[in-house]
Amino acid sequence: MGRKKLNIQRLEDLKARRAKYSKRKTGILKKAKELNILCEVDVALLFCSPSGTPTLYVGKNSNGLSSILKRLPNLSFEEREERKAYTIEMLRKIYENSESEFDPLSLSHDTNANTLKLYEDELQELKDKLVEMSKILRNPNIVEDLNQIKMMEDNLIASLNGLRSRKNQIAMEQQIRERELEVGLSISMKLFMHFQL
Repeated sequence: MGRKKLNIQRLEDLKARRAKYSKRKTGILKKAKELNILCEVDVALLFCSPSGTPTLYVGKNSNGLSSILKRLPNLSFEEREERKAYTIEMLRKIYENSESEFDPLSLSHDTNANTLKLYEDELQELKDKLVEMSKILRNPNIVEDLNQIKMMEDNLIASLNGLRSRKNQIAMEQQIRERELEVGLSISMKLFMHFQL
């Protein structure tokens, strides 16, 4: 006797919803941990309970959530759209024989043209702003108002902070290399002295 197929729909009773969430969350976290260990993949899951409490899981092999999130902007628009299409196709296959009200085709590629247009418009707007700000930063004589001076000041402060941070990082790395060199020399001297005797 196999498992009974559940009809997936929203639970109306809040208490039942919380209990179901707790059980399902435990199950999916277990699966994520197994996937992380077995396949050595970076895993990050974020849940918000029915009461609004967030739960974050980041796999053990990961260097933290930020390392996973930093990869997303590095993907090209085409790669993201390709992954989205693959995910929609997988969802369509999963829900094909299901009685669920979810329609993965509602996420179809019809919105891709609109999304692409929005991204292109936003990109053009940001490029225009960048050109304007670059002109101001290169030539302080064309400053017309206090906001532009404030922007220049913020840019200088950010640059200085970046330089200080990089200087501290290089100093720390240099200290570590010097310590390693000292330890290596002291071990070499001890071995030399040991074999001399």
